[in-house]
Amino acid sequence: MIDNESLAALIRTDIPDAEVDIVDRTGGMDHFNVTVRSQAFKGKTLIQQHQLVYGALQRALRDGRVHAVELKTVVAEG
Repeated sequence: MIDNESLAALIRTDIPDAEVDIVDRTGGMDHFNVTVRSQAFKGKTLIQQHQLVYGALQRALRDGRVHAVELKTVVAEG
């Protein structure tokens, strides 16, 4: 299990300008809807954007703190 703030912090470690919105889908603190907005996504394909986020979450996914993520990425204007 992981709380929303800790999950957002993991993402911001790899994507410092990320604006992160998180919804705990089940109330069990391991299934999340995550929206990440960042300029780091500019010029990247959707798959590359998702790979950046999943890379930041890799340890939490592996150790079971996060079981499932429904991910949306958005290129931030700027």
